[in-house]
Amino acid sequence: MSDLSADTIRTVQQSFAAQNMMTLIGAEITNLTHGSCEITAPIPDTMRQQHGFGHAALTFAIGDTAAGYAALSAMPKAHEVLTSEIKINLMAPAKGDKLIAQGRVLRIGRRLIPVEAEVWAEDGTNRILIAKLLGTMVPVKTAAT
Repeated sequence: MSDLSADTIRTVQQSFAAQNMMTLIGAEITNLTHGSCEITAPIPDTMRQQHGFGHAALTFAIGDTAAGYAALSAMPKAHEVLTSEIKINLMAPAKGDKLIAQGRVLRIGRRLIPVEAEVWAEDGTNRILIAKLLGTMVPVKTAAT
């Protein structure tokens, strides 16, 4: 987190703490730099599908969130981001104990911020890429603080 200002880190941490879904699944930001965010989350038994794999909705949620916070890390003060659209390619089942999502900004535009994310499932020391996401975030001006 060394290349970000203390204000940016605080903004991201406060915003992430307000994410009820991320709190529910026990997710945490494990790396944050300008235009990049990594989120790690366990795969709770309550979020597994009928075959015992992590549900695709969980994979989507953590990937979208990592991409969104990657974008937020590059925003000026008094801005937030919202997902405008995002697509996911599921490449393998979410087999394991936890998910790791890495979101990246592809370009910072005035009105659109293209982003991507990759999500891995990890089972002990075995890590497999399970999804790739590609989307667009939209900057939103908020009240100055």
